Amino acid sequence: MKLASLKAGRDGRLVVVSRDLTRATQAAAVAPTLQAALDDWPRAAPRLAEIAERLEAGLIPSFRFREHECASPLPRAYQWADGSAYVNHVALVRKARGVEMPPSFWSDPLIYQGGSDGFLGPRDPIPFLDEKFGLDLEAEVAVVVDDVPLGVDARSARAHIALVMLANDVTLRGLTAGELAKGFGFFQSKPASAFSPVAVTPDELGAAWDGGRLSAPLLSFVNGAPLGRPDAGVDMTFDFGGLIAHAARTRALCAGAIIGSGTVSNRAADGGPGLPIADGGVGYSCLAEQRVVESLLGGAARTRFLLPGDRIRIEMRDAAGHSIFGAIEQEVVAATEI
Repeated sequence: MKLASLKAGRDGRLVVVSRDLTRATQAAAVAPTLQAALDDWPRAAPRLAEIAERLEAGLIPSFRFREHECASPLPRAYQWADGSAYVNHVALVRKARGVEMPPSFWSDPLIYQGGSDGFLGPRDPIPFLDEKFGLDLEAEVAVVVDDVPLGVDARSARAHIALVMLANDVTLRGLTAGELAKGFGFFQSKPASAFSPVAVTPDELGAAWDGGRLSAPLLSFVNGAPLGRPDAGVDMTFDFGGLIAHAARTRALCAGAIIGSGTVSNRAADGGPGLPIADGGVGYSCLAEQRVVESLLGGAARTRFLLPGDRIRIEMRDAAGHSIFGAIEQEVVAATEI
């Protein structure tokens, strides 16, 4: 089934969405919000699935589904923990900062705890504060879990994945180096993220979902031009089971916690950094990677970071070309104008 939160109050109004993303129906009889459904997921999930089946069959009232009316599926969450499962991305951005990558990064996942008290909607503007901050997008896959016990192993953790969605983990590249140099992680460099209009249960993904990885190109565009189409199932060093187990090593995770994959990134066939789409590669899911490769291949970065008026789009399509999660479409707008 596919679920969305229409904008209403702080936590949205839960609706069930048709597979083709054209129709929706109310879910209030089961739960008023997605968080309320996740809090009682064993009971709520089958009831929501029944509504989804009746919606597909045209047996219940429905209304036109409009992505621009959506908040992120969870407009706020108890936890947003973003991993860095694509170690190729980590290596490239660290190279941009002139920092070597420890070998342990290939065996021990990286996760930071992001701000979850409020997310941007999938069509909300991205606030622009200062050009020196280096505003960047990061296209990712994310999962929402039900209650995860302390110390769960990676295989068992897969069973706790309730929903899958896409993310734009907005990053201020100009602030990351200074924050990380303090040895205490990201904070100011990670403003509010945005998630896709729709979150889907893993069974909706068919053969593209293996229980811990989603194998399909993740499409990113800046001002209508393609930035990247790397396959989210390729070069994912740690799957979602591994990321969840890492997050739950010393704490239980409550229902509604969001775990991100980190920026989706593919290496080239020869093991080196991938090429831009214009040069026959699959491109990138963030501007920082493109800038690093430009510097490696041409001696200097040519691509600028985002400025007011720029528009980004993040989407994933199934084998038939249909949008799975709807699209994250955001314009960069001066913070003083929002």
